[in-house]
Amino acid sequence: MTTFAASADAWPYPCWIAHRGAGKLAPENTLAAFRLGAEHGFAMFECDVKLSADGEPFLLHDADLERTTNGQGDAGVQSWDALSRLDAGSWHGRAYAGEPLLRLEALSRWLQALGLMVNLEIKPSPGDEVRTGRVVAQQVARLWAHAHVKPLLSSFSVDALRAAQQAQPELTRALLLERWQADGIALAHELGAKALVVNQLVLDENRIEAIHEAGLKALTYTVNDPSRASTLWLSGLDALITDRVDLFEPQARLGANPARLMMSAEALMA
Repeated sequence: MTTFAASADAWPYPCWIAHRGAGKLAPENTLAAFRLGAEHGFAMFECDVKLSADGEPFLLHDADLERTTNGQGDAGVQSWDALSRLDAGSWHGRAYAGEPLLRLEALSRWLQALGLMVNLEIKPSPGDEVRTGRVVAQQVARLWAHAHVKPLLSSFSVDALRAAQQAQPELTRALLLERWQADGIALAHELGAKALVVNQLVLDENRIEAIHEAGLKALTYTVNDPSRASTLWLSGLDALITDRVDLFEPQARLGANPARLMMSAEALMA
């Protein structure tokens, strides 16, 4: 069983993170989803941030609007005024009809009012990587200026993450990896990142150990199976992003890393 000595330094973020607000239980990246995730006991959320044509940071995963709104076309070429009029809830069900796209500023106010935390994935529209990384970092520094714990910034885009690093180097960053890369750890160090967020399908105990030995935190996405979650926790995982806010509610409310709890229980029984 992996020990946790390699990752025992201070890390301010919870180990349970709700994907896009409440996973698939509410329209993703809307305030309704964050409210539902909080009701299920999650203290930290993951969401996707991109820019409107006029530079407003807002939440949306896809480059286009069709899947999760009643709009059409590329989101990044539209003004925030046009985007703000869209319905981002009806696709998920009539109960969410009229739910709007969410500005980063509005999310910031809500999170800070409740003392909740967030992992902001910088999700640039194609060709807008540098501007998105820079503007999101600048806005995070402004919106969370007085927060004790500021958002964790992450991205698959090296250009966006580097722009965020240059704009606001004091913000905590993480590099996202869909596939395991031999140079992933070195790249994370180059970007000044404190963590790797790795697709759970390519993560195992040896890779978690390698991440820790490099002085980084090991996070993963998107884990919805309890057995797989247990395996990763026991392999030394630091944090897990999940859609199943309903299934993992008891653990999220408890807050502690499940592997540490299991190790403590084993020690008491020994």
